[in-house]
Amino acid sequence: MAQDTLFTKGKIAPRLLRFALPVLGALFLQSFYGAVDLLVVGQFGKAADVSAVATGSMMMHTITFIITGLAMGTTIQMAQALGGGQKEKAADIVGTSVIFFIMLGLAVTIIMIFATRPFALLMQTPAQAFDKTLDYVHICAAGTIFITGYNVLGSVFRGMGDSKTPLYTVLVACLINIFGDLLFVAVFKMAAAGAAIATVLAQALSVVFCLAVARKKGLPFSFGKKNIRWNNFYIRLVCKTGAPISLQDGLVTISFLVIAAIINRLGLIASAGVGVAERVCAFIMLVPSAFSQSLSAFVAQNIGAQEYGRAKKALLYSIAASLACGIFMAWGAFFHGDALASIFSNNKEVIAAAHSYLKAYAIDTLFVSFLFCYIGYFNGCGNTGFVMAQGIAGAFGVRVPISYAMSLTKNPTLFRIGLATPCSTIVQIILCGAAFIFFERQRKNNWTQSL
Repeated sequence: MAQDTLFTKGKIAPRLLRFALPVLGALFLQSFYGAVDLLVVGQFGKAADVSAVATGSMMMHTITFIITGLAMGTTIQMAQALGGGQKEKAADIVGTSVIFFIMLGLAVTIIMIFATRPFALLMQTPAQAFDKTLDYVHICAAGTIFITGYNVLGSVFRGMGDSKTPLYTVLVACLINIFGDLLFVAVFKMAAAGAAIATVLAQALSVVFCLAVARKKGLPFSFGKKNIRWNNFYIRLVCKTGAPISLQDGLVTISFLVIAAIINRLGLIASAGVGVAERVCAFIMLVPSAFSQSLSAFVAQNIGAQEYGRAKKALLYSIAASLACGIFMAWGAFFHGDALASIFSNNKEVIAAAHSYLKAYAIDTLFVSFLFCYIGYFNGCGNTGFVMAQGIAGAFGVRVPISYAMSLTKNPTLFRIGLATPCSTIVQIILCGAAFIFFERQRKNNWTQSL
């Protein structure tokens, strides 16, 4: 592996920051990529179109989070192999992942085609937006194989310490999506369906670009057709690590879908308002999300090299940087959420509803600086089972029950419903702190016994 992509040597903070900045850039572009659909539809469509894109995007995000979480298994296992100097193992993990994720992408596409209508019904999608939601998701389903392809390629690059290539790939996708949205939505007046077509086109071309870059740059290990084969051992290894992350991400996302369904009962304006607020939230959560992803690769390499002290220091640096940015983001969302929401909608009622919801998320922005970094650290250590457990506990033990209870209060507001999220995060932080102490003691005891 090239020295500049090895995280087991050198100063921690500069190397972590250099790796995290392109990850942050890629996440920003991904958020902007998704936001463009809603932004353009919000300016050239009606409230029903905004609600359709917002609801349909939730289903697509659920699928994406599940695939991304599973692909983290490839990132972590490959990074640990590279950190331990096992290049042939790393190549086999990548080759096996290619076959596995192609099959997964095809299976998910078929499932989505038949699951869209039940999903829209479960989400209690407003009647005015129901058919538009079906059209949006059915078209986007065609791009599932490309979503899968991008995430697998991105996981490989991040696992070997390259965060710039995924950034360039998302930039290409973002530019194509902007052009497509303006063409199909603003010019051809295709509303939600046009946004979906633009999304699929962008995803397809971004994968082609990523493959071209991968072929030109090469990999830090010998890789050929002999590595691209079905290997039960490596599939189990990747799934053992990635499946808990995928399940956790999927269930947490489903918990937000449940909350969205609860809010949809309040009417079209509330539905559209939360859809707009979620787009804004995607941006204000970028920094902790970037450090979470970066820590997974950084910590995994150091765990593979048995550099445990470097892994813990990286966690502390990440929390400090995330919290510093989180304070600024929280201020902006709480006091100026209406201005942020107006970017995505020109409807005053929708903007007011979005701002109400954003005030609760502003509080959560401070707490996720700790939670997301803990999650990245535990993922890198391979403790993905715990990550899944704490995520599910927070989602269905705290967030959903409180949201539902708040929706039953007299004259419920989106702010009160949104408070369920920071309440959940606080509980999860407590669980993570206890787990950190437990795993550290366990590691030290194992080290003592091995002497």
